[in-house]
Amino acid sequence: MPASSASEAAAAVFRIESARIIAGVARIVQDVGIAEELAQDALVVALEVWPESGVPDNPGAWLMATARHRAIDLVRRKETYARKLAEVGRALRHEPPPEPTDEDIDDDLLRLIFTACHPVLAREARIALTLRLLGGLTTEEIARAFLTSEPTVAQRIVRAKRSLATAGVPFEVPVGTDRAARLASVLEVVYLVFNEGYAATAGDDLVRPALCEDALRLARVLAGLVPAEPEVHGLVALLEFQASRTPARTGPDGEPVLLADQNRSRWNRMLIRRGLEALERAGDGPYSVQAAIAACHARPVRYEDTDWATIAALYDRLMTLMPSPVVALNRAVAVSMSEGPAAGLALVDELVDDPALTGYHLLPSVRGDLLERLSRREEAGAEFERAASMARNARERELLLERVARARS
Repeated sequence: MPASSASEAAAAVFRIESARIIAGVARIVQDVGIAEELAQDALVVALEVWPESGVPDNPGAWLMATARHRAIDLVRRKETYARKLAEVGRALRHEPPPEPTDEDIDDDLLRLIFTACHPVLAREARIALTLRLLGGLTTEEIARAFLTSEPTVAQRIVRAKRSLATAGVPFEVPVGTDRAARLASVLEVVYLVFNEGYAATAGDDLVRPALCEDALRLARVLAGLVPAEPEVHGLVALLEFQASRTPARTGPDGEPVLLADQNRSRWNRMLIRRGLEALERAGDGPYSVQAAIAACHARPVRYEDTDWATIAALYDRLMTLMPSPVVALNRAVAVSMSEGPAAGLALVDELVDDPALTGYHLLPSVRGDLLERLSRREEAGAEFERAASMARNARERELLLERVARARS
């Protein structure tokens, strides 16, 4: 095999298997930072060896074994691990480590997810570390996805690893109440990664499909690892439904297409079916309720057949589970569709002075839409203009400015 082909194969396999390799090594060294370095070392060895010897029959297992051998060698050299090594016994010193079983790998991946999303880390650090260790993204890719400088992302990742080591965060799956709290952190990170891909906060593109795909893949992995957790299935269902609409959310030139105007034949019916299957295993938590709302949008073939009354009722339930001004704003939209724009506008007007929505461009955007439906066009134009001045995403800003022009024409 040509050297270039072997190198490309090594890089491709590593991209796929890196999370499992890092997880398997972290179980040995108990440090995700060191584990990532050893996994990278294994890739370097592959890049040196494979062009000469050829790609192994099981390249993923080869990388795993190489990284694990290096991890054990490192542990041996650490004086602080001398007592632990003595307890392990002579077998470890003279025999190769056993190949991990599928169950071992799954357990290690679960440990890695819970470690990368530990609450000791700030939200931004959790996201960056998760995308790095579990998503296999490079620092450059993470920076580009979140419109952040590469040095900033690199610093976040380094600090995150250091914080985990300093805090002595164990490489384990927590139990009891601690597990419930940590699972919430894990789900939040996956949810935030997907949302940034689904509706980019800033930049020139409305949607970043790669981020959506990474988040959905992580959610599916998590559902496979903890199948008894209903809220994990709720999150999977929500992301499947949302991802199903991605092809129809933008036009030929990348311009946003509103839900009412989307060509539903472009919705991915396979993802919708997967979402409905996951919803059957979901519970009654916040992600599950949001998934039920998304299902109300996904089921009808026509926008006109949307069950807005059920959506409004589901938002009532969501307000009891996770009350927030943003949820209240979404509830107002549902009420406006089921009871009329005047009813929705009354609810939106109650939110105008909420400090949590200061600078939130969707508040004046929703208010402008309701005013337009009430034929108060001049007021609607002013709201759309205010929303455009707040929007950080170029595509959203263009759409809002178009609505300003239409309202004033």
